Amino acid sequence: MTGQIAIEEIERKRQKIDSLSQYIWNHPEAGFKEYKAQEKVADLLREEGFQVETGAGGVPTAIKAVYGSGHPVMGFLGEFDALPGLSQKVSVNKEPVEGQPYGHGCGHNLLCSAHVAGVIGLKEEMIQRNLPGTIVFYACPGEELLTGKPLMAKGGAFEGLDVAVNFHPNKINEATVGVSTAVNSAKFHFYGKASHAANAPENGRSALDAVELTDIGANYLREHVPSDVRIHYTIVDGGVAPNIVPDKAVVWYYMRAFSREVVENVYERLVKVAKGAAMMTETELEIEFLGGCYNTQNNHVLAGVVAEAMNEIPQEPWTQEELDFAAALDEQTADAARATTKKYGLSADTHLYTGPGQVTCFNSYGSTDVGDVMHLVPTAYFFTACTNMGAPAHSWQFASCAGSSIGEKGMIYAAKVMALYGLKLIEKPELIAQAKEEFDRQMEGRSYKCPIPDGMTMPW
Repeated sequence: MTGQIAIEEIERKRQKIDSLSQYIWNHPEAGFKEYKAQEKVADLLREEGFQVETGAGGVPTAIKAVYGSGHPVMGFLGEFDALPGLSQKVSVNKEPVEGQPYGHGCGHNLLCSAHVAGVIGLKEEMIQRNLPGTIVFYACPGEELLTGKPLMAKGGAFEGLDVAVNFHPNKINEATVGVSTAVNSAKFHFYGKASHAANAPENGRSALDAVELTDIGANYLREHVPSDVRIHYTIVDGGVAPNIVPDKAVVWYYMRAFSREVVENVYERLVKVAKGAAMMTETELEIEFLGGCYNTQNNHVLAGVVAEAMNEIPQEPWTQEELDFAAALDEQTADAARATTKKYGLSADTHLYTGPGQVTCFNSYGSTDVGDVMHLVPTAYFFTACTNMGAPAHSWQFASCAGSSIGEKGMIYAAKVMALYGLKLIEKPELIAQAKEEFDRQMEGRSYKCPIPDGMTMPW
């Protein structure tokens, strides 16, 4: 079978890859602070013969590792940042690790390590068969902040690629052609005038009033935006005591939609709302734009290549212990488990997915900065089963599975899929030509414009 050399190499290096995943899982780091993970990944890739650049695209914790020469030039998009508040042991109960504020509730330890394993396997097959092509592995920081890849793109890290691929841990095996939302993130800082709220309220100018009026305006705005728009916010500073008129207050907004253009339009309208609130309350407004990313733009040609690879590689069977572990987790999120099995037409007693890779078209109102790369180069985006059916995204259950043998099996499966995906593109260059034709049709003459403005304060 094509890819047998790659698959055998991944199995030979399996313990090393699992050790990498466990290290990242046991040392979860915030976005743009992934220094421990960066060092481990970079050292391993150097050992495997890759030319490793740290600080790729001007982002300190990013990695760009290259092997080979000539075309096709194939990008593999790893990520390794964790989430706040999701520290967790491998357990069927919520058990945070003491003293550990972050956790891998999105499985990025698996995501990063799968891409590492995939390029190691692909490299070995290319060597033994004397195949042309260039492998480019990326470790992309700050995905959870939705700005890592846009910042790397701004620094030119993805220039020269022919195609790219990104794997993400999930609940089933699927290559997705659905759309995830673009997003803008911003904080509105209002500055007023403090005063005693009872004795001299007329002397105060409430920054909190400005925040609340912004929120009211945003809630009225919801009626007059396209149906795919999502606007959500949290007040991160609302004053210190009821008897003091707040002289400063901050509200943090996300705006999402299925296209970058709509996000930008709604953001401009929300800025007008905030400016109006500042005028009404006689406060000063300072806007802290935190960045944004594009919607996904999945490539159907490349999704088909991934699905074909999935169905040529046997999925490793689950043990009874793993099935029992997943069932115990599903008991705690029974409604979510039922919704997932119903969505995919599975038996209600399914706790871990076993089955073929599918090409699916489910849209998601969540966001990923993989969308930025997808607007630069044809990209495939796929999932493998790494969690129980009821594990919510960004949850302690997801973190628990990501540190378990369940996550490890899904990771290794994904690595083999990516290696075979790369080989198929090398052997059939016409697939890349077809993918580029589709990409050009999707772009309709548009070009990528990085959502990160010049002069924005960097998050590191």
